[in-house]
Amino acid sequence: MAKKRPAQHQRRQPETRPQSQEASGGATLKELLSADVLGKLKAQAEELKADEARRKEQKRQEEEEARKAEQKRLENNFEYLLNNSSMDWKKHK
Repeated sequence: MAKKRPAQHQRRQPETRPQSQEASGGATLKELLSADVLGKLKAQAEELKADEARRKEQKRQEEEEARKAEQKRLENNFEYLLNNSSMDWKKHK
């Protein structure tokens, strides 16, 4: 039998990472931006959210109208009504 060799452990050298500015005491982006620029960014974000909400509502209304139009078209189709009606005519006597 062959002798087992002890596993050689490779030592990893710690990676040199740049320290974050917050950890080193630097200013954050919020602190660097002026109040009016920050206000404009917040207003733009709110405007985008409102636009997205309007777009979703408009899409929902269009889908609702399309569904109602399809239902109305099917209600005027005699073949559809005949195929989807109950075959128990006794309850209509």
